Amino acid sequence: MTMPALEDAAGTSPAPDKAGLILDAAGAPRCFWQPSMPAYHDHEWGRPVGGDRRLYEKICLEGFQAGMAWITILRKREAFREAFDDFDFERVARYTEQDVDRLMGNPGIVRNRAKIVSAINNARRAVALAEETGSLAGWLWRHEPQPAERPPAIDLDYWNNNPTSAASTALSRALKKRGWTFVGPTTMYAFMQAVGMVNDHMSGCVCHAAIEQARAGFKRPG
Repeated sequence: MTMPALEDAAGTSPAPDKAGLILDAAGAPRCFWQPSMPAYHDHEWGRPVGGDRRLYEKICLEGFQAGMAWITILRKREAFREAFDDFDFERVARYTEQDVDRLMGNPGIVRNRAKIVSAINNARRAVALAEETGSLAGWLWRHEPQPAERPPAIDLDYWNNNPTSAASTALSRALKKRGWTFVGPTTMYAFMQAVGMVNDHMSGCVCHAAIEQARAGFKRPG
């Protein structure tokens, strides 16, 4: 699967088995990309996210990641948060061309003008959507796929051959219709993986069951 975490995992992880697993130092099975960012894999990726601001942040960072290794974005995340007012989209929506210039001069973030402009545009779209529907999170979580849409197991074959899904394509289309940018189907699938709308830890990974439990106990926004 074309997921950002894998782009810098090659050469840093042991070869996975057909289930997409490696064994950690204690002999526990984990997703094969886990050694490249263990804390992110074990404690963040796939756990449900319900806050408007954090979901906007995730969309922005997935957009900045396009064409880059996810670990690069992860290492710069605190600098991004500082530069973008902790992704308070109501504040970012008021950014001007002076802010674009300020951000382009910030060495701590990815200085890509199109992506910076996109983040500001998407903040304005987030404000409008939240005002219209009452909650950005509630609207986004409506696009969570139903259990019947999910595969019976997540393994290496599924991972490598499914960079998008019907749900991510629908979410991408709906966002683009509302004027969002840098929200293609692959980017939106990575977003859905990251925020727990799907559980794409390998089925045999020790985190898979924990994520299922977290998703079961998560109160969907809206």
